[in-house]
Amino acid sequence: MKKTSKKKHIKTNKQTTRSRIVLLMLFFPVLVLIFIGIYSNEKRDIQMDNSNKTLIPEEFIPIYKAAEKEYGVPWYLLAAHHRVETIFSTMDPMLSPAGAEGPMQFMPCTFVGWSHPTCEGLGEGKIPDSEKMDPAVIKKYNGYGVDANGDGIADPWDIEDAIFSAANYLAKNGAAEGEIRKAVFAYNHSDQYVEDVLYFADLYKREFYSKASNLSSSK
Repeated sequence: MKKTSKKKHIKTNKQTTRSRIVLLMLFFPVLVLIFIGIYSNEKRDIQMDNSNKTLIPEEFIPIYKAAEKEYGVPWYLLAAHHRVETIFSTMDPMLSPAGAEGPMQFMPCTFVGWSHPTCEGLGEGKIPDSEKMDPAVIKKYNGYGVDANGDGIADPWDIEDAIFSAANYLAKNGAAEGEIRKAVFAYNHSDQYVEDVLYFADLYKREFYSKASNLSSSK
């Protein structure tokens, strides 16, 4: 009697194990499809999100082009810097932990000039507000800040002043002579930063000339 009971018990366990294996085999493909669907949706959302963030807001393009005319720096390079620095001024706040300010993320000492007596270290400085946006002070200390709109103030938080100042900086570091990579690296000493900016610059250049070509061919 005991032997028979033991055999039945072993048989029952084997049947239960087989049933579980069969169920797993049946449901495993379903689980895989579910996970693939979730991953695909997440990936699609990320791609759509990134796609939206690469678009250049139309109101900035005339400013980029005006700065290009003034300093000889390609407008699409300025757009790329603006995209990488603050995602076209959508970051809030536009103030980095290191102290970089405004749409194009200028360190105060770079904007006003490193010869300012308070400038050292990373370049946050202790520049009084009365001096920080004064074109005369900026000229005195050889800064890159520009009063682009002629209001008597060179403001790193003003979009026109910031973009013209960035163009001024890039031009003086080689971009106006075609040394784009060198100029971008001077803006931020990071190889990854350079690659990111050049990626967007190339993207905007191709998109712009593709649209221009399509418009001319349709006439």
